[in-house]
Amino acid sequence: MRVKVCGMTRLDQIHRLEELGVEFAGLIFYPKSPRFIKKFHLSAIDVKREKLRINTVGVFVNESLEEILRIVDKWRLSMVQLHGDESPKFCEQVSNHVTTIKAFRVGEGDNLEWKIYPYNEFVDMYMFDNGWVGNASAEKAAVYGGTGHQFNWQSLDNVNTRKPFFLSGGINPTDGAKVKVFAEQQKNFFAVDINSRFEIAPGVKDMELVKTFLDEIK
Repeated sequence: MRVKVCGMTRLDQIHRLEELGVEFAGLIFYPKSPRFIKKFHLSAIDVKREKLRINTVGVFVNESLEEILRIVDKWRLSMVQLHGDESPKFCEQVSNHVTTIKAFRVGEGDNLEWKIYPYNEFVDMYMFDNGWVGNASAEKAAVYGGTGHQFNWQSLDNVNTRKPFFLSGGINPTDGAKVKVFAEQQKNFFAVDINSRFEIAPGVKDMELVKTFLDEIK
């Protein structure tokens, strides 16, 4: 099973992901994120010098095309993940230059096929994440980059995504068996995305938790 570990900020931990056989490392370029890469010591020079084998995925939220492409080139990113309100046309412009993942925040009762339909021709992959805070009786507020909580994965059971997709949103270290069952049932499942539930502090992963999770699902 393919795995993406997002919110990476330390070169030594990225190298450890490579040793563990993780396929994707997410680098967040959203200034409001606690894992915003520029808050830490990891630099584009570090990443380029190391000639990493792992696929680096740049995460952006409503960023300009010019800035995305500048960062893709500067950091030599393998892929881009668009986690904001980017239009299909904007996604097409990005995907003309780099493999593009469009993330969607899944809310209760969403018509996902209708939601993703306009993007089918313009992106390479999808990501489904929990983007709502509060409860059913409270006013819902969209949260860019996820909430650290899970959505109802059964929402995807009858959805023809047409594209490979990442499953994200509050995946826990103890969710390995649950993820394996889900992956077996979803023909377009591509990878699982883990982040905050595997951290000691924002941007600093507990690598033993990551390893234990990988041992269970791979």
